[in-house]
Amino acid sequence: MKRKILIAMDDSDNALRAVSFVAEAFDSESEIVLLSVVPKITAACELNADTLAAHFKSQQAAFCQVEEEKEKLLREALGKGKQMLLDAGYEDGKIRMELKQQKKGIARDIVSEAERLDVDLIVLGRRGLSGIKEFFLGSISQKVLQLCKDRSALLVQ
Repeated sequence: MKRKILIAMDDSDNALRAVSFVAEAFDSESEIVLLSVVPKITAACELNADTLAAHFKSQQAAFCQVEEEKEKLLREALGKGKQMLLDAGYEDGKIRMELKQQKKGIARDIVSEAERLDVDLIVLGRRGLSGIKEFFLGSISQKVLQLCKDRSALLVQ
């Protein structure tokens, strides 16, 4: 059965496990969207108040390069994911890579994109937080599961 599947990716091994799971478990006729959301940290880069701590001001330029580096890592992860799908027999034309800037929040942006693209399934890798940290801090995958109302979501261990 042909499906439209969104795989939410970051640059972790968990995300690549999610791609591997989809490659093995679903028909290569499925349409795949590999999505990464770039965390927004530029707001701190644009701060220019006199009240900023001297240490932060002196390190501000280096801090702002973090977003560029993260975007580069995400592009590489998307490329690895696409190659895994190609190696599993998916056609190039059935795989789409999308890199989006964070707007509302990473989990909300993933769900919004899934709704916009009208996908059948959202697939995510589970992050490696301990049970206690996950309980207190939450995780992107848990937030996506909570926000999904009109779509199915699959969390890959």
